Amino acid sequence: MKKHYDTAVIGGGIIGCAISYELAKTQQKVVLLEAGEVGRKTTSAAAGMLGAHAECENRDAFFDFAMHSQRLYEPAGQELEEACGIDIRRHNGGMLKLAYTEEDIACLRKMDDLPSVTWLSAEDALEKEPYASKDILGASFIKDDVHVEPYYVCKAYAKGARRYGADIYEHTQVTSVKRMNGEYCITTSGGDVYADKVAVASGVWSGRFFSQLGLGQPFFPVKGECLSVWNDDTPLTKTLYHDHCYVVPRKSGRLVIGATMKHGDWSDTPDIGGIEAVIGKAKTMLPAIEHMKIDRFWAGLRPGTRDGKPFIGRHPEDSGIIFAAGHFRNGILLAPATAEMVRDMILERQIKQEWEEAFRIDRKEAVHI
Repeated sequence: MKKHYDTAVIGGGIIGCAISYELAKTQQKVVLLEAGEVGRKTTSAAAGMLGAHAECENRDAFFDFAMHSQRLYEPAGQELEEACGIDIRRHNGGMLKLAYTEEDIACLRKMDDLPSVTWLSAEDALEKEPYASKDILGASFIKDDVHVEPYYVCKAYAKGARRYGADIYEHTQVTSVKRMNGEYCITTSGGDVYADKVAVASGVWSGRFFSQLGLGQPFFPVKGECLSVWNDDTPLTKTLYHDHCYVVPRKSGRLVIGATMKHGDWSDTPDIGGIEAVIGKAKTMLPAIEHMKIDRFWAGLRPGTRDGKPFIGRHPEDSGIIFAAGHFRNGILLAPATAEMVRDMILERQIKQEWEEAFRIDRKEAVHI
């Protein structure tokens, strides 16, 4: 292990790998430190929806940031495949947000003026997806809310970062970060590493670095339980979505179904009650699921924050430490834009002020400092 780098990135999920890739492209000497295997924790548990419209209820800076990140995925996918030969498995069918009640309709129709959203009657929605529930009253079709396969995106970013010269160390636990003689000493299970800048991107586990570096504890786990089934007979082409639950078709023939939201649960093992709830909800969207064969179950820990927005910004008292964590349900969607923003902070480039303010570490009521 080398001793000194321009930037040390802590965390090998999709956010950390994307940051490493963007920095390595600029000729920065980068090291990424991951306690387990790259992409194997929360990243691999995600469904991979690029659902800016599905997840963002207010048209604020967060929505603007999410839309920007969503748009980055098409060129990013092409660039990553050219750079390292990995297909991120983008699926372009779009999403149907289903309405079962008049209240659902009223909520969904607030998006009618967005360019990629089309309101469909129940008849028109079922013409697009004949196997969807006949109980729907209509649906919003969102053509830009596509999806990717997160593990492959993460592996592509990691392989691309290595190609541009980054060092990646798996099974390397970071225990502390301290400022020493104008640089940072990062103590790991494999020895000390020194860097001019540090980017913390460890998801919900970033909280210990917040505490260690004099900040409060802003994160809490939100466990999400999912399963996949083999879809042999139902030609589903679009993601079905209702009330934060989803059925996502994969090119492999699987359907990914999720997800529960269990606040404060640190276990990454699904339980019977959670899986039963997910299956029950999925059957209300796609009744044919009842007869499909189960592939597997899993769970992941989303990094929740008090205001539901991530922290992407500098330590308020030490600008050499930058955090990129707390993305909750949107880590996959926000990875490209987050990586750009962290890169620009480290290189001291101009950043859109609205985004800097929205995600700053010391924003009001988000974290106690």
